[in-house]
Amino acid sequence: MIISVRRTAAVAAVAALSAALAACGGGTGTSDAGGQARMGASAAPSASPSTAGSAAPPAGSQSSPPAAEPQPGAPGRAPTMAPGPNGLTPVFERAKQQTDKTVALTFDADMTSDQGPRAAGGERFDNPQLISTLRTLKVPSTVFMTGRWAEEYPDQAKSIGTDPNFEIANHSYSHHAFKSPCYGLPTLDEAAARADVDRAFDAFRKAGAVNTVPYFRFPGGCYDDQALRAISTSKVTAVQWDVVSGDAFAKDPDAVAAQVLAGVKPGSVVVMHCTRSAAPVTEEAIRKIVPELRKRGYRFVKVSDLIGK
Repeated sequence: MIISVRRTAAVAAVAALSAALAACGGGTGTSDAGGQARMGASAAPSASPSTAGSAAPPAGSQSSPPAAEPQPGAPGRAPTMAPGPNGLTPVFERAKQQTDKTVALTFDADMTSDQGPRAAGGERFDNPQLISTLRTLKVPSTVFMTGRWAEEYPDQAKSIGTDPNFEIANHSYSHHAFKSPCYGLPTLDEAAARADVDRAFDAFRKAGAVNTVPYFRFPGGCYDDQALRAISTSKVTAVQWDVVSGDAFAKDPDAVAAQVLAGVKPGSVVVMHCTRSAAPVTEEAIRKIVPELRKRGYRFVKVSDLIGK
């Protein structure tokens, strides 16, 4: 997770996040893409595959039938960014030209493909209390979910994915790395990486989630040009962040809240987690973050709202 935060919080954040990645993922957003594929929010958003080609037909021609409604688990009608150089997957980190006080809280629902035995043993990779609090506080949010998480908690995936307060984005199926090295995560080759993204969307569909968006977050935040090329056929926008919450394995919700409040600026994307065993104080931190940001005049939006700007 690459972000500038106050020097006093940076060392602690990096240590906690590195530990988190070794266990469950949610990285520091490092990239060696050389900046070539990165695109700021000032880039003109392109129509998503489901809305492209919507210009009015020539006079006298027969109108096409209306587009079919998105099927459960299919990426919905959300704004995406134009491809990067050489057709690489575009990368969004923050609405840099945003002047309104808007901020997107995002939550990684991490679970790797091989953590089934740990879940069977009682480890909780979900956090229903966090979702309940976001609903109570009326905070629109984007949940970056792994396909394996959706399979483990299909009822919750469907509940989140049919609630207009939320949108579900893709965090891969397996939470394996798309670039090596990446905090010790197993690495997928190009073909497996592309299939992993598709498999996650398929898991959302099977769970009955409808409010899915064509956005993707790299496990560990690790990517390079090869990774961006590998998933380019999926027609997704890769979404990073500019504010690290430091909630991974944190034990002090006040420290998490302070780090977020210190880093947020108009158009920010905050990365947090919806994985109780790996981020146990996130819900408590949210109850401190939300009222304070609202007091400062901020409005909470989904990632799709920022990209749409």
